[in-house]
Amino acid sequence: MFVFGDCAAAPWLGEPAGTLIPPRAQAAHQQAVHLAKQLRQRLDGKPLADFHYHDFGSLVSLGENWAVGGLMGNLAKGTLFVEGYIARFMYNMLYKKHQVGLHGFWKVALNSVSGFIRRSTTPRIKLH
Repeated sequence: MFVFGDCAAAPWLGEPAGTLIPPRAQAAHQQAVHLAKQLRQRLDGKPLADFHYHDFGSLVSLGENWAVGGLMGNLAKGTLFVEGYIARFMYNMLYKKHQVGLHGFWKVALNSVSGFIRRSTTPRIKLH
């Protein structure tokens, strides 16, 4: 049986015993990619590999122009904290990457351009 995402309480290999992979979108995405590869392995009669989670950090949006986050990986030893406009830019680019995966490049590109045009022609505050 194969399980991934929020319904899978997967152990975090390499961490202290009993530590589980956090229930976040990046974990579910990594599990889905791994599952697709393992299903192919199973159908081909090859041995299955263990799942290894890699935490790349997280970004949190705190409004229209502000975000904070902690990034992990090869950029720095440990966690690199980002905030403000840089973190917001990174958050927006990650969101665009997800949109491209769902809708395709051209739809997202055209929608983004139309968003810039609309933003410059619509008022910032709605009064009712």
